[in-house]
Amino acid sequence: MNSHQSIFMAVALSVFFLIWSCSPPQESDAQIREAIAEGDRNFMSAFNAGDAAALAMLYTNDGQLLPPNSGMVSGTEAIRQFWQGAMDMGIKTAKLEIAEVKGLGRLAYEAGTYQLFLEGDQLADRGKYLVIWKKEEGAWKLYRDIWNSSQPPAGPGQ
Repeated sequence: MNSHQSIFMAVALSVFFLIWSCSPPQESDAQIREAIAEGDRNFMSAFNAGDAAALAMLYTNDGQLLPPNSGMVSGTEAIRQFWQGAMDMGIKTAKLEIAEVKGLGRLAYEAGTYQLFLEGDQLADRGKYLVIWKKEEGAWKLYRDIWNSSQPPAGPGQ
């Protein structure tokens, strides 16, 4: 190996170790699951308090809802308006239950079930959801949020 090759190898190894040592440690699946569980608790708390603005802040700036029977809802203000509309329709309480969480670097996905209740704990809907979470400025935020009902569709005249 000549001196130019030796210098190149030394520089290449130095750059590699510099990049490797500056990389943030990867979170374990357990750490990601707990962070997302905390996000879900914050979601339920904001929803149950009727605070659509706080709910919308749990999403990334480029977050999207993909609700059933509707177009995509994009951005913080549109997400706030969507959730405010759901609350205005009489939905008072949301309950989420995690079934699975898997970290994928700066992204993670969560699958689970939900229940929505009207006043007096009357069940309005139940179903399943899939959320893609994104690590943004050190915090896990909802990035893509899709759900669908497990209730049978209403028949004619219902």
